[in-house]
Amino acid sequence: MPPSHFGAETTAQEAAEYYSDKIKGKVVLITGGSPGGLGAEAARVIALHNPKRIILAGRSTTNIEKTIKEIHSETPSAPLRPLIIDLASLSNVREASKEVLAYRETIDVLINNAGIMGLEHYTKTFDVYEAQFATCHLGHFLFTGLIRPRLADKCRIVNVSSRGHVCGPVRFDDINFGDGKAYDPWLGYGQAKTANMLYSVELKERWDVPTFSLHPGGIMTNLTRDLSLEHKKSAGIIDEDGNRKAGNSESKDVPQGTSTHIVAAFDDEILESNGGYLEDCQLADDVAKEYALSEENAAKLWELSEQMVGEQV
Repeated sequence: MPPSHFGAETTAQEAAEYYSDKIKGKVVLITGGSPGGLGAEAARVIALHNPKRIILAGRSTTNIEKTIKEIHSETPSAPLRPLIIDLASLSNVREASKEVLAYRETIDVLINNAGIMGLEHYTKTFDVYEAQFATCHLGHFLFTGLIRPRLADKCRIVNVSSRGHVCGPVRFDDINFGDGKAYDPWLGYGQAKTANMLYSVELKERWDVPTFSLHPGGIMTNLTRDLSLEHKKSAGIIDEDGNRKAGNSESKDVPQGTSTHIVAAFDDEILESNGGYLEDCQLADDVAKEYALSEENAAKLWELSEQMVGEQV
């Protein structure tokens, strides 16, 4: 188990200091690297502990370059490399994967962190899939599968989910909500975050690699940019006056919200619970919905995902 004193208030920097020896010499790829976000904070604290390489992936060149500049201002020698990828586009994922396959290094830790949240209006990607499911799960599913030759034999794969998985299971018979007719933002978010958890469950079975999903906590980041005030209220992010809720145990800042990423990526004591789910830096399968850790659902999702991306991975 992770240290018992690790919890909701633990920061990513505190966690990285604890796992410093585990970070040293590792090649880490993180998706979702916008300034001020969880991926950027994970990269920042990992950079302090002598990794061999950090690959920071995102869809905006400007944002990735800004994050890299900010990290270099603190750690000038940080071995950072940008990767431009739009996880909402399967063709773009394929192009970005080719770039990764050309790397000389093998990747020791993959943190699938990028995502979108609670899109108020039904949105489809170019590949005609509901955008939250496509971005949070399907893009990562294809990307991870395509870059497998560059992953170390026991590459640690972390899939960032959310307590929001309780909003709903994967709708196996209607991923696209009747082409939007039955769409609800939180059912869509629940489906996407449940898929993140099921992906770890099945990765454990099919690839025999260490893999975990996690809930970072309720955090005000760029992820909430698509939410209206009413949606933020319904999600418990802000109060009726539009202020961030105080005293809410789910409310964290970005450093606190990123600490569980670091535990999931580098703690060896959790390996006996491979495929599991973490919250507040600790294993938390007991608070997860059964449908989100179901081996049957996990296998079904993998097969469906292969059909949707049009290839076996």
